This record gives sequence, structure tokens and C-alpha cells, in this order.
Amino acid sequence: MPELPEVAALRDFLTEHLVGREIVRVLPVAISVLKTYDPPLTALEGRTVTAVARHGKFLDLATGDPGDTGGPHLVTHLARAGWLHWKDRLPDGPPKPGKGPLALRVALETGEGFDLTEAGTTKKLAVYVVQDPADVPGIARLGPDPLAADFDEASFAQLIDGERRQIKGALRDQSLIAGIGNAYSDEILHAARMSPFRLAASLTPDDVHTLYAALRTTLTDAVERSRGVAAGRLKAEKKSGLRVHGRTGEPCPVCGDTIREVSFSDSSLQYCPTCQTGGKPLADRRMSRLLK
Repeated sequence: MPELPEVAALRDFLTEHLVGREIVRVLPVAISVLKTYDPPLTALEGRTVTAVARHGKFLDLATGDPGDTGGPHLVTHLARAGWLHWKDRLPDGPPKPGKGPLALRVALETGEGFDLTEAGTTKKLAVYVVQDPADVPGIARLGPDPLAADFDEASFAQLIDGERRQIKGALRDQSLIAGIGNAYSDEILHAARMSPFRLAASLTPDDVHTLYAALRTTLTDAVERSRGVAAGRLKAEKKSGLRVHGRTGEPCPVCGDTIREVSFSDSSLQYCPTCQTGGKPLADRRMSRLLK
């Protein structure tokens, strides 16, 4: 799933390639991705991209025309299996609906453009056309951006104060903190040497300091690694920079212990027992049920 660093890199890439260009066609292939109908997709056609922004994991393309910068926004959430593919030259002719991954195509007057695709059978990629990004429910309920200049340690401490749930879940809650998903929450907790099952309410001031520093450092480093990387290489860049997430069975790069996994119905987390849980493996409830 693209998270804050990858969406930030896509924003920078699209700022370079889209701003000042005119959209001539927006072609839906999978109607299920469209979550709004007014304004219609055609309202974007003939308008110029004026800015590209990021709101948590949402990408926001603002459009306008001469003398009008308040045109509709094309807002996208790539969800778990969605991606944006830039094309220096789009194929001739309209895309054909079918069972493939293509969901939406945006064509520019230059012949360039991009496709939105989604792999797998669970379709959660979402596209909105709105006059104001705040009209998108997921954006309206976002918490603060963890890389914002005013997101200091005191702000973080106030957010998690009294949170009676596991810190892993708190970090992933978009209404609490925007942009962190399954992968980077694993990475942040590994950097902080903290169990993903620890209750947020149990953190001491020293723990909060350590966790805040790990959060800022992990995300800042990931953004820097992704900066300037072409859209098509961002997935590989993300994977290469992860130290524990997705690396079950591999040695921890810090202590050499074997990275372990806890599986859930639709996701999993990875952690290092030595670095994070005092050497004790966490209970994997799904595997425990299978062994009964």
C-alpha cells in the first residue's frame, strides 16, 4: 500500500509532469472506482492542472483555467493495491473495459498522461471529483500530518494521551495521525524498539520521546529516499528501504535475530523479538488456531 513517503514522491513527480498541462480526456474503465458524480469527470476536461497536493495518503490534483484557479479537484486514494503509472505516450484509442487492472486514464494535450490501476479482486481504489478536497469524507476526518512543521513532540504526546489501544493500531489510525500505514508503523516501532502490542496509554514521557523521534526520522528518511524516484520505481524503492516489514524469516539488520510475523485476517505485522519484545515471540492468533 502506498503510504505517506510514496504519495509524497508521487506528488513531487506529478507536480513536475502535470502542473501547467491541460487535461483533454478522463476515461473511466472501472466505474466502481468513482465515488462522486457531481461534478462529473468531464468537468476536468479542458482545464489545466494548477497544483498537486497530498492529504495523508490522498493525492489531490487541482485544476483551473485562465482567471479561474478554483476548478474541480481530482482526488485519488490508491488503497492497498492501487498504483499510478505515468505514460510518456498514451496508447492510441480509448482503453477497453475488461477484467484487467486498468481503472482510469487521464490524457494530456501533449499525448502524455497516466493510468490508475488496481491489482487483485478486492477493489478499494477510490477516485473523487470535488470542488473542495475537504468534501472527500476520508480527507475531512484526517488527523494531523506527522511531517508538518507544527507537529512537535508535545502535539504527538497530546494525541496519544489516554489512548487505550495497542500502539500499532494508534499509529495506523488516519483520524489520529495521517499517512502512516501497516509498513511504516512496523518500521517506526522497530526503530523505537517498542512492541506493537504495547498499549499507547502505558507510554512514559521517555517512551513518547523515543517514539516521536523514531516516527519523524523513519518518515523523513523514507521521503528523502523516494525523492526524485520515477513513479514506476517507487514500489521497489519502498521495499528496499524497509528493515522489518515484509521480511519475515530474515535476520534483523540491528541484532541479527530472526524477524517474526503476526498474521491477521487481512494483514500481518513484522517485528524483531530481541529489539522489541524482550526476546519473547508475540502470539500469532491465526497460527494458534490452525495448530489446535
